[in-house]
Amino acid sequence: MQLWAGLGNPETSMSHNRHNIGFMAVDSIATRHGFSPWRKRFRGEIAEGRIGNSKLLLLKPMTYMNASGDSIRDAAAFYKIPPDAITVFHDELDLVAGKVRIKKGGGAAGHNGLRSTDRQLGTQDYWRVRLGIGHPGSKERVHGWVLGDFAKADQPWLEDLLDAVADTAPLLAAGQREDCMTRIALLTSNSPKPTIPGQKAGQTGVTD
Repeated sequence: MQLWAGLGNPETSMSHNRHNIGFMAVDSIATRHGFSPWRKRFRGEIAEGRIGNSKLLLLKPMTYMNASGDSIRDAAAFYKIPPDAITVFHDELDLVAGKVRIKKGGGAAGHNGLRSTDRQLGTQDYWRVRLGIGHPGSKERVHGWVLGDFAKADQPWLEDLLDAVADTAPLLAAGQREDCMTRIALLTSNSPKPTIPGQKAGQTGVTD
């Protein structure tokens, strides 16, 4: 069994925040692949299903971002899922909006959900799907940017991204992570990418 956890905050008022793109990603996967209805367990919400030959448990921690690792740890311990079978979907400031990178381990880079997960799992050997939300251009604007809602102009690329994540879930489940990233890039290659307010056209301040 694999555990795929999307990171976010449980408040309804926060459901469209950039910080909640991890929730959005696992919701999209659950819908596309016919997972069970979400139900409360492990201090979160879970949905179960299969993708290809892989049995999957999707998890949305309801502990708030700063304690995401508590819920992930509980689910992993119950099902005896090792860290290398855990994948965490999260927002990434240091990627251009709409870009995706998949990696194992690495620093938390100030992300409290990752910091909590690192602390509770006692390892960094889990996988991360980094979902680019772009950077507002200055450190002072980061808090409001992350906890702000996606703008109306963001919806076309965001919908394309979430569709691509759901479409390529079979590759991810099969461990074909490089192929998954390549396919997502192809599926989203024509998606519009809005310029961040306050920046000049073409300026991102982030990596791609």
